[in-house]
Amino acid sequence: MPPKGKGGKGGKGAASGSADADKKEKAPKGGTSVKVRHILCEKHGKCMEAMEKLKAGVRFSEVASQYSEDKARQGGDLGWMTRGSMVGPFQEAAFALPVSSMDKPVYTDPPVKTKFGYHIIMVEGKK
Repeated sequence: MPPKGKGGKGGKGAASGSADADKKEKAPKGGTSVKVRHILCEKHGKCMEAMEKLKAGVRFSEVASQYSEDKARQGGDLGWMTRGSMVGPFQEAAFALPVSSMDKPVYTDPPVKTKFGYHIIMVEGKK
């Protein structure tokens, strides 16, 4: 019997490769990934304040720097995330969004609630 975790089938997208998804340069061929930015707030009120700033035309990265409460790199950039490496509601929202730019961001309105808090998500690329 081969040792567990070696050469078995069905590990795709599960715990096998998703732990360090943000460190991957290339998604596996045929895999789906999105380049994501987000603003994460624990409290709904703070998230709505951030949403108002976005609607007023403030750059997404600036709002993320001021309001986001996670350890995402400057400007809320999470980098390329593969399907299966994100929590359910976040992943559904990220893959449903169209690709947009910092100049004209398309983001989740209302914010998406997960176990981490409330996210305003924007997608900068898909592959």
